[in-house]
Amino acid sequence: MLTARFAVPAVPQLLVHRPELLDRMTAGARGPLTLVNGPAGSGKTVLAAHWAAGGLAPRPPVWLTVEPGDAPGALWAYVLEALHRGGVALPAGVGRPTRAEGVTRSFLVRLAEGLAESAQPAVLVLDQFDTARPPAAVAEGLDFVLRNAAGGLRIVLTGRTDSVLPLHRYRAAGEITEIRQADLRFTHEDAEALLGEHRLAVSQEGIRLLVERTEGWAAGVRLCALAMQHSADPERFLHQFAADRTIIADYLLKEVLEAQPPLTQDLLLRVCVTDRIHPELADELTGRDDAARTLVGLARDNAFLERIDASAWYRLHPLFAEVLRAHLRQRSPGLEPRLHGRAARWLARTGRLTEAVVQGAAAGDWEFAAAHVVDNLAIGRLFTGLDADQLGRVFAGMPADRTGAAPALVGAACRLAEQDLAGCEAGLRRADAHPGPDAGPAARLARAFVGVLAGRLADDLTATERAVTDIERVLPELPPHLLAERPEIRALVLAALGAAELGAGHPDRAVSVLTSAVDVCGKPGTEYPLCDALGSLALAELMRGRLRQAVAHARASLAAAEQYALPTGRRTGAGHLALAGVALQQDDLAAARSHLDLAGSEAGPRPEPVAAVLTAVTGAGIATAEGDAEAALAALRPLRTAGAPVRLHSWAVAGLAVAESAAHLARGDTDAALQVLDAVAGAGGEDGDRPEQVLARARALLAAGHGDRAAEVLAGMPADDGVAAPVRARARLLRAEIAAADGDPEEARRRLGEALGLARPEGLRRMFTESGPWVRRILRRDPELARLHGWLHSRTPARAPASMAGGQQPPVVEPLSGRETEVLRKAAELLSTEEIAAELYLSANTVKTHLKSIYRKLSVTRRSEAVHRAQDLGML
Repeated sequence: MLTARFAVPAVPQLLVHRPELLDRMTAGARGPLTLVNGPAGSGKTVLAAHWAAGGLAPRPPVWLTVEPGDAPGALWAYVLEALHRGGVALPAGVGRPTRAEGVTRSFLVRLAEGLAESAQPAVLVLDQFDTARPPAAVAEGLDFVLRNAAGGLRIVLTGRTDSVLPLHRYRAAGEITEIRQADLRFTHEDAEALLGEHRLAVSQEGIRLLVERTEGWAAGVRLCALAMQHSADPERFLHQFAADRTIIADYLLKEVLEAQPPLTQDLLLRVCVTDRIHPELADELTGRDDAARTLVGLARDNAFLERIDASAWYRLHPLFAEVLRAHLRQRSPGLEPRLHGRAARWLARTGRLTEAVVQGAAAGDWEFAAAHVVDNLAIGRLFTGLDADQLGRVFAGMPADRTGAAPALVGAACRLAEQDLAGCEAGLRRADAHPGPDAGPAARLARAFVGVLAGRLADDLTATERAVTDIERVLPELPPHLLAERPEIRALVLAALGAAELGAGHPDRAVSVLTSAVDVCGKPGTEYPLCDALGSLALAELMRGRLRQAVAHARASLAAAEQYALPTGRRTGAGHLALAGVALQQDDLAAARSHLDLAGSEAGPRPEPVAAVLTAVTGAGIATAEGDAEAALAALRPLRTAGAPVRLHSWAVAGLAVAESAAHLARGDTDAALQVLDAVAGAGGEDGDRPEQVLARARALLAAGHGDRAAEVLAGMPADDGVAAPVRARARLLRAEIAAADGDPEEARRRLGEALGLARPEGLRRMFTESGPWVRRILRRDPELARLHGWLHSRTPARAPASMAGGQQPPVVEPLSGRETEVLRKAAELLSTEEIAAELYLSANTVKTHLKSIYRKLSVTRRSEAVHRAQDLGML
């Protein structure tokens, strides 16, 4: 935490007192929101600092200066620290943000509740609030906390642009005090007072001209006052200023820049090309060694340059920097790109990779920018980490025809990050055509790395494995310390290889690789591959019939995505898809449909074959269970016809056929059910049909009245070793059904008991529901068997974790908070939203927010469903 950001800025020694505005600030602090809005230099911070330091607030304000580009999570961490330093006591349970990208809604709820419980409202000043990025994400969270803090928080915002808060709502409720540009403008009296502080004797006409031409812009008035102090005829200066509407820019150049010694002018013009200025960087740009002394003097003299916090870095006032850059282009054409190039190389030498790339791109030196990424093994940063989006935007401007292996490789990686496989392959061909006379190990690693990820996207396991082998060959040639600084490389490679193994129908091998991928994650930059690998692991375990493991990995993937605030575009939807498949097999159709919808909303523009197939099969299974066979067939049709959008391996062909056969059986068409299975006979590979195909054929034959043939087919099932538990349970169940149809109740009971025993650990209820009434008849005749398997009769299968062997947990996205549980208890008492709010001393909006969070966590859409699901889960 940078202490300087919590300090109330010192007010200028030459200060214009504005009591009316100070009184409005005090009145505004009695309500939730005060907005001080105006352009740069309009006096926003000066006014807020004067008010905060003057003891005019109902409670000493807490100050926080928002830095440009503050990420949401980082900003909330600073807000918590500011409240702490300001003496605002918050419960320990509020917690702290863990990632810079953002915070969870549950954190905001805890913070709002903690503020609501404060004995005295906290007054928080957020100076330069509109510089936070992204503003919408920060403003949404701030609005939520402010509205739900029950008067425990008062906010003062200063900014140049209108806040993205819903100001209309605060205006309609009379809960906002706004001080805008028109209020901040210097009046004639204010300008006169300021000029008097500068000991300038100016006529009333001169003051009038000054206020008129500057339109009361505080900085403009101050700039003019400073210039007039150095003018032989202040009155004449005012008349000249009144005649030229660009006087501020002229002043910055002539009265600020040209007032400096020639060497200082040269320094200012050269350092303006960078956002931040370090003395050593300035020396690099000037070719001298006097920058440290010069920068200290400029900052001390308030020459539109200031030190950044207590660091060695400085920044120019943005308006001054802009004027300087324009003047540099006019005065020294062609120098700016060369300065960007020098800055890029200094930043590269000092380890500031992203800034070096930005400067290299600004110089038009794409070969340097791309080579810097490749040589530093940073190719993975185009896919994961905090800088991924910024690097992507930088290289989006790189011409596609740049020659050289590095630009081609980086261009290919950028296309791949956008799931543009054709563009990626074109870039790789260019890279292979220009390897260079001595392509080093870093370039070979980058080529193989992009090849791994491209192989995954192309669903080409052979190409993926070949690229992985290339990586293993080149790793010993690379510096170990640099590899240790790039953990995302191995994490992304293993996640991609595991997904490719899964796509090829090798879930056992996929689990091994993906487990290794999860193990190497945990360091900064590995957040995306961690969520990706966990999601793929969940799908792999679902395919292996290990539902408890699938749920655990899926929930871990969703929790990590929430913790690291991954945007939707970087979420695969695999976690929700796995939970949908589990819920279907456990006969929880509402949860299955909810998770399937969520998986679809997170799917990218180019879904992987595994996801596409499992989405179709799960959707068809839900529709079949709901009695809509036509909808089930429609869900499968895009993948079962020519021109399918994804490549279908043998496992996928077999799985789709089994799902289609089940849909035909649901509408009583046994011929069609058998025909679709006949069409894919042998799709299981060299070992013949897959167990699922054998089972589906036996089921269709039994439905057609051919029990003997069904028994013969089942006899050909492989041994239990290596067969998933759901398939083994279904086989026992089908044998029980055959025995029941043959009039052998004892055999039917024995086989049913075996099926129930196999199904119980995973909570597999759907197979018994769809088998028909004969299961219930046997259980009615055998009370002991029914007692042993009472878990089968829960109203919704995944809603009774306590009764499941092994302590299996239901697919709930996230546990409910304490306050959410209280709200849900009141909902169970059939209280309305307003009644719940009154009972818990909350606003109605806060109750609605809690209910929305409850619906999401319990995978439901209505209040009654939430209550029923919570009751079945033992939460109420």
